[in-house]
Amino acid sequence: MSMSHLYGTDGEDGVEMESFEVSDWDLQNEFNPHRQRHRQTKEEATYGVWAERDSDEERPSFGGKRSRDYSAPVSFVSAGLRKAAAEELSDEDSDEDEKPVKQEELPKEFVPKKLKTGGNFKPSQKGFVGGSKSFVDFGSWERHTKGIGQKLLQKMGYVPGRGLGKNAQGIINPIEAKQRKGKGAVGAYGSERTTQSLQDFPVVDSEEEAEEEFQKELSQWRKDSNKGKKKPKYSYKTVEELKAKGRISKQLSAPQKELSQVKVIDMTGREQKVYYSYSQISHKHNIPDDSPQQPLGKDSKPQGFALPELEHNLQLLIDITEQEIIQSDRQLQYERDMVVNLSHEIQKMAEVLSHEEKAISNLSKVLDMVEECERRMQPGCENPLTLDECAKIFETLQDKYYEEYRMSDRVDLAVAIVYPLMKEYFKNWDPLKDCTYGTEIIAKWKSLLENDQLLSHSGQDLSTDAFHRLMWEIWMPYVRNIVARWQPRNCGSMVDFLDSWVNFVPVWILDNILDQLIFPKLQKEVESWNPLTDTVPIHSWIHPWLPLMQARLEPLYSPICNKLANALQKWHPSDSSAKLILQPWKDVFTPGSWEAFMVKNIVPKLGMCLNELIINPHQQHMDAFYWVIDWEGMISVSSLVGLLEKHFFPKWLQVLCSWLSNSPNYEEITKWYLGWKSMFSDQVLAHPSIKDKFNEALDIMNRAVSSSVGGYMQPGARENIAYLTHTERRKDFQYEAMQERREAENMAQRGIGAAAGSVPMNFKDLIQTKAEEHNIVFMPIIGKRHEGKHLYTFGRIVIYIDRGVVFVQGEKTWVPTSLQSLIDMAK
Repeated sequence: MSMSHLYGTDGEDGVEMESFEVSDWDLQNEFNPHRQRHRQTKEEATYGVWAERDSDEERPSFGGKRSRDYSAPVSFVSAGLRKAAAEELSDEDSDEDEKPVKQEELPKEFVPKKLKTGGNFKPSQKGFVGGSKSFVDFGSWERHTKGIGQKLLQKMGYVPGRGLGKNAQGIINPIEAKQRKGKGAVGAYGSERTTQSLQDFPVVDSEEEAEEEFQKELSQWRKDSNKGKKKPKYSYKTVEELKAKGRISKQLSAPQKELSQVKVIDMTGREQKVYYSYSQISHKHNIPDDSPQQPLGKDSKPQGFALPELEHNLQLLIDITEQEIIQSDRQLQYERDMVVNLSHEIQKMAEVLSHEEKAISNLSKVLDMVEECERRMQPGCENPLTLDECAKIFETLQDKYYEEYRMSDRVDLAVAIVYPLMKEYFKNWDPLKDCTYGTEIIAKWKSLLENDQLLSHSGQDLSTDAFHRLMWEIWMPYVRNIVARWQPRNCGSMVDFLDSWVNFVPVWILDNILDQLIFPKLQKEVESWNPLTDTVPIHSWIHPWLPLMQARLEPLYSPICNKLANALQKWHPSDSSAKLILQPWKDVFTPGSWEAFMVKNIVPKLGMCLNELIINPHQQHMDAFYWVIDWEGMISVSSLVGLLEKHFFPKWLQVLCSWLSNSPNYEEITKWYLGWKSMFSDQVLAHPSIKDKFNEALDIMNRAVSSSVGGYMQPGARENIAYLTHTERRKDFQYEAMQERREAENMAQRGIGAAAGSVPMNFKDLIQTKAEEHNIVFMPIIGKRHEGKHLYTFGRIVIYIDRGVVFVQGEKTWVPTSLQSLIDMAK
């Protein structure tokens, strides 16, 4: 759109000026969609408002098109609101030469046309110029349109007659415009407030404040001609303000303090100056002869009284006084803080003094009690001290003077007082005859002397625990003497003695007794034991130590196994004494080592016995079979089934076939079959291999009775054999179903707890479990260690365990390996 309608001409020099009034043409064509559009030419895009335009493309303006004189000075005109030509009236204050341009004088082609948007919008209907309209007429022109604006407002919650906004805080009537008398600036002709603005905003600034603000803004555009006539302004500071200033400056942060000590070189004057902080620059004084003399102006007058030296000295005195006031305030505050701190120190020292006095009185009482005990322990004392009285004294010390008792050196006190009495008490004691003697006294002294700070008294620190030292120096010598004279085969008295003292003796002392005193005696006795000549079985004097020693006895199992294996070399299954000797060791040895021992020493003998068995249906000797079956609980089911498959069933089935080929009596064969089957337990019969053998016998009998070969057939034989087959197989099915139901019930009863209980406790137990699952012998090697660690045999591999890692002996070094790799190597 062309900008020519915004330009007018000055009558005097013909210079084209910008005009910003709203004209009738603007109002009439604001909502005209068919108004003429102006496309910007290339020249207009290049030169903007200074581009040359054709008169045909511009709308009529207030003056003719004239060439501009860009060398003329710029003149400004007021931007008042121009009224329409039809209603413009002459005012008294306006210029007489000014005449408004009327609409009739405009060329015909510039007269605005009617809007074609619907409605009878007349150019004579003014917008909002020169007055206000009532609310009834507001938006009335929408009756000629679709009224989309009013609908949108009502849709968003607008209520006619109320203001806009969430709380209807907007103004109701449109903003009014007030016509200015002349062309002066805003406010030049007085207040321009309308009636509506007075109603909406009744509170206004006072005239004095407005005038003061106006003068202040006006002074910014004037040159200060009275600069030399300013009166000096005086500022006054109270003592409290100076104190506050000193406190603020004292609270400078570390970076600010560093900045306050920066060296600054000032080169803004005639001479170079050096300051030692930024604050000196901001507070530097007007030192005499510091600034050059300013030449006096035409209108300026020389100063009548100018003493810069005196002013400088006075300012220095003021600064010094301020610093003295601030320093005095700081010193006063420091003294007050010191008084408060000293009062707190006096209170604390009084509490410490009272506590020390109480501690001194308690220590004096404790010292009196200890001296009394020492006096009564003298040889010639009339009232000697007994162990019970000494215990009561220590109980008093522990109850009434607990802090002093804990802080005192109980070890030295017990050595001086308790140990002589304890030696006298245990002087004639025989542990094997009276194993419970002194347990009550020791239990009492344990609570009195044992150091609570030692974790479960597992540390061997005799210098810090009086009870441990008492047990080691007084009680332990008696135990050593009695163990030296003790016979390992008479284990009952020694086991009872240690069982009765296990709750009172420190753990490390009990370990020392078992490892250094008991185990060597047992090991020596095992080495001298001969299973062929000794009448006392070894389990009778080894097994009672299992609850106390547990894994400590494992090194003894290997020599015991070797001696038993040597004794079984000439053994025959008819001798039942071997079972009586071996049976107690079944639960002691690990399942893997026990099975390995049985397979090596017992199973071959039982196989030889079954080979010697002769199966004769007419005259059967069952002794050899009974000797083998008697070991069923000792050897595993798989080993027993292997013996029967290899040495018994081939001969048994051969005898059955021979018998069936010679016109037998099938009733006798049925009895013979059922008789042999009844000799086996249900556990053996449930094994699939045994089932297959007996089913094979039934098939042989069915084929014999169903074949047409042969002459005479016993009446009913075929039906009897078929019935027997059906009955036996139904029993097998019923037994399998019962076993499955029993296993399901056991699993339901055990639940998760039983599965959790079977988890190995440490890495060694896990290796033991894996060895049992794969039938691998896992046992320790007696007397051999590597770097203090026990050596074990895992099958034929030598290993040791260190911190949960298995090390396998290689060609030159020990190599760590995984558990699965170890199992594969052992297989």
